[in-house]
Amino acid sequence: MITLNNLRGGAFVLNCDLIETITENPDTTIRLVNGQIYIVHETMQEVVDKTIEYHRLVMSKNR
Repeated sequence: MITLNNLRGGAFVLNCDLIETITENPDTTIRLVNGQIYIVHETMQEVVDKTIEYHRLVMSKNR
């Protein structure tokens, strides 16, 4: 789960395991596997970095 901000500044938590695609044009748009779309304040790279960090945290707890 990663914390993101919508364009109005409201924070929400997203299950990053459900992300199908992330695009920037210019706003960062996240499409989930169920077709739901989120437009967020973070850049595409920030979303990727948060997702990687989340998975690192999960993997470190499983050791």
